[in-house]
Amino acid sequence: MKSGSTFLLAARQCEIADLEELARTGELVGAIGRFVHALQNERGLSNLFLGSQGRRFAEERRRQVPESVRAEAQVRALLEGLDTDSVQARNGARLFSRVAVVLHALDGLPGLRERIADQAASAGDAMAAFSKLLAGLLAVVFEAADSASDPEVSRALVALFNFMQGKEFAGQERALGASLFASGTIDLAGQQQWRHLIDAQQGCFQVFADFSDPEVLRADQASRDPVVIAEVERLRRIGGAGRPGALDSDLSTEWHAWSSRRMDAMRGVEEVLSAHLRHLCETRIAQARTELRDQRALLEALAREAPYPGADGKAPLGPQLERSVLALVQEQSRRLQAMGDELDAVRASLTERKLVERAKGLLMAHRQMSEDEAYKALRQMAMNQNRRLVDVAEAVLSLADVLPGGSR
Repeated sequence: MKSGSTFLLAARQCEIADLEELARTGELVGAIGRFVHALQNERGLSNLFLGSQGRRFAEERRRQVPESVRAEAQVRALLEGLDTDSVQARNGARLFSRVAVVLHALDGLPGLRERIADQAASAGDAMAAFSKLLAGLLAVVFEAADSASDPEVSRALVALFNFMQGKEFAGQERALGASLFASGTIDLAGQQQWRHLIDAQQGCFQVFADFSDPEVLRADQASRDPVVIAEVERLRRIGGAGRPGALDSDLSTEWHAWSSRRMDAMRGVEEVLSAHLRHLCETRIAQARTELRDQRALLEALAREAPYPGADGKAPLGPQLERSVLALVQEQSRRLQAMGDELDAVRASLTERKLVERAKGLLMAHRQMSEDEAYKALRQMAMNQNRRLVDVAEAVLSLADVLPGGSR
């Protein structure tokens, strides 16, 4: 018959297995970060190329494509290594669904590049296609963060995801500004979209700051070049905050250069975040293995002591071993409860994002909105009502049952 100590040790082994799975997931997240950065650069150059009717940045865009292809190959190799045969993979249903969407979008990437090279796609269409793919990649990172069972690792993943999401909004701003400057004109809708992207960045970076390790925050502060920030703000005022109308198309190169320097600095912070995540996983795995070894050694040492004989002549657990096992069980129970409480607090931000995503889907289905339009509508309602975005999302979802088609 298996004893309580057997299950106690098995619980610790399961914890180690979960941490090892998180470490592998962290490696995938790091590769996705490199691929996302390459695609963001390709998107920005593509928008400059298309916005200038092919007169500028053709060679720069052509040189960027092989870098994106190499980064894609690394991501595909890690996705290939995922255990799709296991039905017990943590968060497997949602994670694998996200991966399937990403792979489908990647299959269409060569065709998109051909249309861009032939100028058969508009800057808006190219930006939408790249952004949809990038959203899919970030959704994989989100599911990785949502699957974390260790609160410290979960905090690191939440910080990394929100930083990557904020950086993606910054990348969209770079591509939008490049296209508008290159076209030589901006209308009110373009300005509103520009301001929406700035606000979205700020929200993500605030969550990143709330969940980040102090060392990571110091690296983020050190990466902020005051000259770059000042130049980006100056060009924002010219393009996004000025009066609708004509723009100096020569500023497209300047805007792309300064916003790219900002994006490259963000990429450096992403590397710090990824390194912190790797170190954290390695540390937690080593710690859990040490604790497992110590528990096993203690139980073995106590079991070697002379137990008192039972009525059947067999040797049951001695009183000292019984007390020691009980103490270990109680200590592990308290530790797991504390971890669970902290994990619930960390996942609150992920839960809020899920509510916003569901509300967006409801608006898209019943108002025939695009994803971007649905998100803007939620943000506008939040500003008009002076409420949090998640509260507005909950209010929208509460109306699901009275809308045509029923609840979602």
